[in-house]
Amino acid sequence: MQNGSAYIGLTNPKSPTNVGSVMRAAGCYQAKAVFYTGERYTRAAKFQTDTKAMRDSIPLQAAESLLDVVPDGAKMVCVELVEGATPLPEFVHPENAFYVFGPEDGTIEQAVVDNADAVVYVPTIGCMNLAATVNVLLYDRLAKSGLSFAGDALIRQSRDRNNNVKV
Repeated sequence: MQNGSAYIGLTNPKSPTNVGSVMRAAGCYQAKAVFYTGERYTRAAKFQTDTKAMRDSIPLQAAESLLDVVPDGAKMVCVELVEGATPLPEFVHPENAFYVFGPEDGTIEQAVVDNADAVVYVPTIGCMNLAATVNVLLYDRLAKSGLSFAGDALIRQSRDRNNNVKV
């Protein structure tokens, strides 16, 4: 959908529901791969909720540390409610980005934040869940890319088979 590449890193995601929803967002916005740390997802993966089977086309890979899997040429961008972070509306996305997200019940490791090229946050009242944050971030990337994707052909390709509503 856009120039450049987006990769996603998840810090010890809390549940398979979160990861399944992140995988769906990765598919919608054409992310290249999703990496995760921690053991919670691995233990619960059999309960996955990747309803569009994105794991068949987008790699989902465990990592000891997200610092070990930063894709070549990608800028690391941590997305977290951290004092001093840049608000997402003001952020200019790098062409090739590795977006790192913290878990809903924790935060990104300080060593990862210290090595980031940027730290951004989504300005909300309260915090969003992991999958919602990934969706907002990736949509913002697309919206700011200047690329236009619109029209009935895209709608027909993207909608659920049970949706036949017309304007």
